[in-house]
Amino acid sequence: MSLPERMAAWQVGELGDPADALRLVEVHVPRPGPDQVLVQVYSTALNFPDVLLARGQYQERPALPFVPGIEFSGIVVAVGAGVDPHRVGERVVGVAALPHGALARFALAAAADVLPAPPGLDDVSASAFLISYQTAWFGLYRRAGLRVGETLLVHAAVGGVGSAAVQLGRAAGAKIVAVVGGPFKALAAQELGVHAVVDRTRDDVAAAVRAATEGRGIDVVFDPVGGRSYDLSTKVVAFEGRIVVVGFASGVIPQPPLSHALVKNYSILGLHWGLYRTKDPDLVRRCHDELMGLVSAGAVQPLVADHLPFAGAPSGLARLAAGDVVGRLTVAPPD
Repeated sequence: MSLPERMAAWQVGELGDPADALRLVEVHVPRPGPDQVLVQVYSTALNFPDVLLARGQYQERPALPFVPGIEFSGIVVAVGAGVDPHRVGERVVGVAALPHGALARFALAAAADVLPAPPGLDDVSASAFLISYQTAWFGLYRRAGLRVGETLLVHAAVGGVGSAAVQLGRAAGAKIVAVVGGPFKALAAQELGVHAVVDRTRDDVAAAVRAATEGRGIDVVFDPVGGRSYDLSTKVVAFEGRIVVVGFASGVIPQPPLSHALVKNYSILGLHWGLYRTKDPDLVRRCHDELMGLVSAGAVQPLVADHLPFAGAPSGLARLAAGDVVGRLTVAPPD
């Protein structure tokens, strides 16, 4: 296709909260370098790392100014040197290569970071598929080794990665306890088909979890929240249980006393999914193939709360930062 010279994009020019940091600009359409592809964006999924990137609080700090939006669905429209030209026209999901993110008409990505879009998902759902489900797969299946019949506790269970963990936990045959914040989220968790729901805004979480497991405790904890959620996890984890540390959406990084892990015989497992992209990319692709099989089987369906117009990206990121979302928020490309 003939590519335009310029495009509309949301850009972070100065660090700050997304509602303040993002500005709508016109930028040059980037061209793919070696081992890169250019993707016409069909839908962009908002992620908490987008919030942290805007604030300058993420482990990656692209030079200013940059276009955020790390996750997308779209179609490959151009390839750089070293990339199979037959990839042009491929419908894909992927992770953008900042500073040329996906809150724009076109995004750049490493060729290895774009994978076939699941045929069973439309473009909006596909954009919310890759990061959440890969994170949940690696956390539950690779790091924790979740087994049939085990109990799984998921914090923030109706968030993007939390709802993915619930679905993959069900696919693994686990008994799931969902921890959520508020009655509306509790209802959403019930609709996901969990064994028990604990509302941290009104329940004694530890007591409710013990009751739900008949005092046995939790085999695997999936924690993208940190802070007090992590502390509660240590109270309910079972003998030889595993706590998977996925992130710190609460803004508080726990400082666990290792003596407690010793006396209770539980494991603390870290998960940085992005590291697998460089350390074991073949495993990332195998994970993707397995997840596409689960999509085909009807076991996986991204929970999309709202598909926003392009102009709604800053307010969407503000909602994400406030934790005021059930499922994922996605953004349409500019007209």
